[in-house]
Amino acid sequence: MHIAWIGKKSPPCGNVTYSREITNALLEGGYRVSFLHFAQDEPGDGAQITDLQEVSLPFLYKSQVYTIPSPRSSKVLAAALGSLKPDLVHASLTLSPLDFVLPEICEALAVPLVATFHPPFSHKHRNLTSGTQHFMYQLYAPFLANYDAVIVFSQVQKELLSRLGVPDTQLVVIPNGVDTQKYSPGISSFKHELKAQQIFVYQGRISIEKNVESLLKAWRLANLPNDCKLVIVGDGALITSLMPAYGPEHNILWMGAIADEQRRIEILRGADVFVLPSFVEGLSLSLLEAMGCGLACLATDAGADGEVLEGGAGIVLNPQRAKSEIQTLLPVLAQQPEMIDALGRKARSRVIERYSLDRNIDSLEKFYAQVATRPKVLLR
Repeated sequence: MHIAWIGKKSPPCGNVTYSREITNALLEGGYRVSFLHFAQDEPGDGAQITDLQEVSLPFLYKSQVYTIPSPRSSKVLAAALGSLKPDLVHASLTLSPLDFVLPEICEALAVPLVATFHPPFSHKHRNLTSGTQHFMYQLYAPFLANYDAVIVFSQVQKELLSRLGVPDTQLVVIPNGVDTQKYSPGISSFKHELKAQQIFVYQGRISIEKNVESLLKAWRLANLPNDCKLVIVGDGALITSLMPAYGPEHNILWMGAIADEQRRIEILRGADVFVLPSFVEGLSLSLLEAMGCGLACLATDAGADGEVLEGGAGIVLNPQRAKSEIQTLLPVLAQQPEMIDALGRKARSRVIERYSLDRNIDSLEKFYAQVATRPKVLLR
């Protein structure tokens, strides 16, 4: 089967990781994959198709969150799909206006179209950030109904889209998955590198919805020993305002964005506890990666993350009380390494049981076979 994958290759974000992991696994499974993604506009009017079947779509702006395509990107995309003649188009939605015209393009080409819908959400706790994300779901729902099928990461996300009018028959739950052999406990020199006894780590964007400042305030107030370090991996709009107030004098180390995956794995393997204080989430790949590496995990009940950690696989936080709860838990964990070890074992077992990349790909292959034989959805 030939899959035309529409996704992101930069800048680093969950969508990029998702697209890379899935397309690599499909290639290894014998699928033919063409990767269409936004890249710097090239001279000429046609798509740039390489020997690796990559297609460059012109854009005006892109970020970790959304993309603004160039005016001719839809024509470039339609021409590329017409030339490639895939059996199925899978769009890992990039939050771009192109998402809304994809059903029309694929209907004209008579090719099945499926989407993975990533935007974060919070189903229990409402605030300004979650309200903004809910608006994104309201905006997209009428257009998602024109896709042949939509992949979401959890039952609560499916229920949200269903309430907004996307037919249940077009929604399928296939959770994110991680390579549990690659993301696994192992030897790391990172702790020795930092001369630390314990390492707590956050990996992700430094942005409002990630609520990183609550973690930083809690860390400073917890007043842990000097051999306990908080490592922040990532970049984002708030980094320049937060770094001056929370620095090495508080045993907080800012690593910036790290493109080298092996370095990120080394950091996780050398760490003890992973903390994710987000107001909204989808299903965090960073959380699953940390769990795969055997870290004790604290995450807010946002998106599907609470579902991932339920039943003792981690500690679930209330997004509205994240600072006070983290401040209370940090000294408890620091003083009880046996609790950290037990939570880390449970976290890895949960990932192997429910969130491995192998399980994800098995479900995706069965899903592709079903979609290929379904009647095409007619545009509304």
